[in-house]
Amino acid sequence: MPQHRHSTTPPREAKLFRNNRSQAVRIPVEFELPGDKVLISRDGDRLIIEPVRKSGLTALLAQWAKEPPLGPEDDFPDTRDAPVRPEDIF
Repeated sequence: MPQHRHSTTPPREAKLFRNNRSQAVRIPVEFELPGDKVLISRDGDRLIIEPVRKSGLTALLAQWAKEPPLGPEDDFPDTRDAPVRPEDIF
């Protein structure tokens, strides 16, 4: 049996079945994932299933860091407001 680098639980056989036109796997309770969505990818003949985690501030900032910097054509319009006039409130 192949070695699993990140596994702390020994491998266990699981049942495959059809769900309409998709193949599905019954995940044993000790391998349950949080949430209701997963990311699935292939590494050779292995499938990797990871929970989709809710994006927090760190993920948002990392996404913004990937955006190209603004150039002169992206300048925002001038939005100078008129000065506020003093108002007697007493």
